[in-house]
Amino acid sequence: MFQTEFEFTLPLGYVDPDGNLHREGVMRLSTAADEILPLKDSRVQSNPAYLIVILFSRVVTRLGNLPQINPKIIEGLYSADFAYLQDFYNRINENGTSALKVVCPHCQKGFEMEPKPRGE
Repeated sequence: MFQTEFEFTLPLGYVDPDGNLHREGVMRLSTAADEILPLKDSRVQSNPAYLIVILFSRVVTRLGNLPQINPKIIEGLYSADFAYLQDFYNRINENGTSALKVVCPHCQKGFEMEPKPRGE
C-alpha cells in the first residue's frame, strides 16, 4: 500500500500560548498545488523565503493535540525543529519514506533506519 502520511517527532517541540509542548506530528506527501498555490500569497511575493512556512502549514496535518496547523504555528517553531521538518519533508517527498539510507562503517552493508530525535 502506498504511504502518504508519515509520523515525526520534533527534536524540541512547539510550545503553545498556554505553555503546552507539542512534539508528535504527521506530515503528508506534498502535491503540486501545495508547492504552487503559496506563490500567489502576498507574504510569499514580498518574501520568497516565506514559501516554506506556507508549505509546511499545508502538509503538516497534525502537531500534538493542536486543533489546526497554520502559518503562525510554523513561525513559532524553534530553528532546530524547522530544520528537522525541512529535512523530513525532503526525505519523504524524494524517497517516499522517512527512513534514512545508511552504510555500516564496519561491513559496508547498506540498510535503512528511522532516525530518532535527540533526547530519546
